[in-house]
Amino acid sequence: MTYSTGGDLLVAVLKELGIDTVFGIVSVHNLPLVEAVDRELRFVPVRHEATAVSAADGYGRARGTLGCALTSTGTGAGNAAGSLIEALAAGTSVLHITGQIESRYLGSGRGFIHETKDQLGMLRAVSAYAETVPDTASAGRLLREAAAAALTAPGGPASIEWPIDLQYAAQQDTGDPAPTTPAPQPDAAELAGAQHLLASARRPLVWAGGGATGARTALHDLLAATGAGLITSNSGRGTVPEDHPQVIGNFATAPAVRALLDDADVLVTVGTHFRSNETADYTLRLPEAHVQIDLDAAALGRVHPARHALHGDAAHVLPALTSAAVPAEDGWTARVTAVRDEVRVALRESIGPQAAICDALTAALPPGTVVARDVTIPSSTWGNRLLPIHDPRGNVFPRGGGIGQGLGMGIGAALARPGEPTVVIAGDGGLAVHLGELLTLAQERPRLLLLVFNDGGYGVLRNTQDRYSERRSGVDLFTPDFAGLAAACALTYARISAQSDAEPVIRQALAAEGPTVVEVDLAALGPMKTPFTPPVKIPGT
Repeated sequence: MTYSTGGDLLVAVLKELGIDTVFGIVSVHNLPLVEAVDRELRFVPVRHEATAVSAADGYGRARGTLGCALTSTGTGAGNAAGSLIEALAAGTSVLHITGQIESRYLGSGRGFIHETKDQLGMLRAVSAYAETVPDTASAGRLLREAAAAALTAPGGPASIEWPIDLQYAAQQDTGDPAPTTPAPQPDAAELAGAQHLLASARRPLVWAGGGATGARTALHDLLAATGAGLITSNSGRGTVPEDHPQVIGNFATAPAVRALLDDADVLVTVGTHFRSNETADYTLRLPEAHVQIDLDAAALGRVHPARHALHGDAAHVLPALTSAAVPAEDGWTARVTAVRDEVRVALRESIGPQAAICDALTAALPPGTVVARDVTIPSSTWGNRLLPIHDPRGNVFPRGGGIGQGLGMGIGAALARPGEPTVVIAGDGGLAVHLGELLTLAQERPRLLLLVFNDGGYGVLRNTQDRYSERRSGVDLFTPDFAGLAAACALTYARISAQSDAEPVIRQALAAEGPTVVEVDLAALGPMKTPFTPPVKIPGT
């Protein structure tokens, strides 16, 4: 088939992929693409290229599919790199299309506008797949290959750079689908060994990571057959709804859960990579009888030895284990539920007045609602653990640990689900990284509640310096008047300064048809009982 421009071809491929919304910034080096998308789909003009990728990331996570971002050449593509790193760390599916200078000048180094040295090399460093469109007959094939790479586990962003002269030219497209790679099958002997081990288990535990989210029914069946407790990483939250009595959740390093791990006779881990901040810098002890399931062969045995390493898709491997499972010994499942309740009560008590906000959100949010959390103290304490997640598509957060990405992710998620509310939990320091996206929020008017926890700076690092240093450095920041800022952006504003404010303010904001900025005045609300410091090692302490 022939298309008049690269933009028309891009729109056709995006429609094939079911994408109706694209995030980006218009430029002289992507104008044909933006014009075609804006004409046929929804183009969302964000204020920074990093947000274009973050919003596409959040859009894809909220829908359980692919998101798309358009950026410009050189500096524009470089601006997107941080958010591409996040998508790569998380294995989330983003199709990133960036411009490039005219094909005849590529690699000449003559300083053509927006030219940068080895842009493709930069994109390959931060993407799971990256290619250059070389001619008008290849663009369709490369777009489909990139989308397939982004969607194939372990996933990640796929980047295409497209010279501007080739974008304007007529395109010849065969329409052939990208080749698919069959999922690996676990070694038969390893699978038989794992089945035998689980058949003898009397005190089983399961640990679900992000790789388990595509096996929700199979994981639920395993819990029902065994009575096992389910620990999750942050990425695995919601794979089984967190109101299930066997779901312990993202509490692996809590003392009561460590005791469970010490007493467990089998641990089945599913698609988790044992990140440092979820394993106390890899000091967490796991049972020696460890069955590990992962689509990523490199992950098997990388952090903890696996007695049986099963390389395959959890949705296909877990039923084979369930068929050999037996119920746990009397009292084990009851102990799991008791530990589940114990860790939640302890955490709720430790966060002091912020518990009122968590309680209000829990009561008001429909199950499955997207809760996008930026990296900030409320997220790292109760947002990533205590606030219940019922659907992994509602569990949106920067897995790579970068601040400032939460609002962009939330905007993308909110536009992916226009009929329901989205919540963003951010700190004043992280929000300042991409403060301009308040303008995107005002322009697009999604149904989004932005909770800004204002402590006047980088609270987590302030707590660390107060605990381990003699002075503060770089942590106390000028904070805007959020009421005035919201007014300047034509955004509805409210404030929580006491525990009694939380329920009515949050309910009213969630009922609104458009965006609301809610400032949580932490100085007025009062401190957490124990100042939070990150789970990283400080030499000499």
